[in-house]
Amino acid sequence: MTENAPIIIKAEFNPIVRTYIILYVFGFLVITIIGIPLAIIWLCGVGQWYSQHYYDKLYCVLTEKHLRLRMGILFTIDKTIPLENIQDLTFYEGPVLKHYNLAMLKVETAGQADKSGNHMKLVGVVDSHIFRATVLDQREKVKMNLTSRSENKNEQTELLKKIAASLDRIEANLRK
Repeated sequence: MTENAPIIIKAEFNPIVRTYIILYVFGFLVITIIGIPLAIIWLCGVGQWYSQHYYDKLYCVLTEKHLRLRMGILFTIDKTIPLENIQDLTFYEGPVLKHYNLAMLKVETAGQADKSGNHMKLVGVVDSHIFRATVLDQREKVKMNLTSRSENKNEQTELLKKIAASLDRIEANLRK
């Protein structure tokens, strides 16, 4: 279905994301006492390998009706989000992200049960402001198309009601 859809824009990711991933995981490992030995192993090579492969697997494209996201190594997430379900794309730059000239885009969708519910985070999208604006513009186009379709359905329903009323009158006149 979405495999053959024309791509409007493909997100490119900043290679600095690899360094961010290494430091992000390192920070969590150092916080825990048991994680300190793992943090050393992480910095000695495992982190570089993981961050490189994670970066290579990052994929995000915008098609006419969907936003498709794919990421992860051990646990791969491949998600296709219909544009009409996207509520907002939140742009976030914290001090660490800003230091590396990175930004996080959080895709918020309709029907989220709670704050940790149905959302995706993309870190390191190059020209993230442009990507965000393009996705939101395409979402509006899809919503406008859906609105015009529902208006057409309402017009068709009204026309069918008028036809049915005319047929009832014709039938009543034929009975006389």
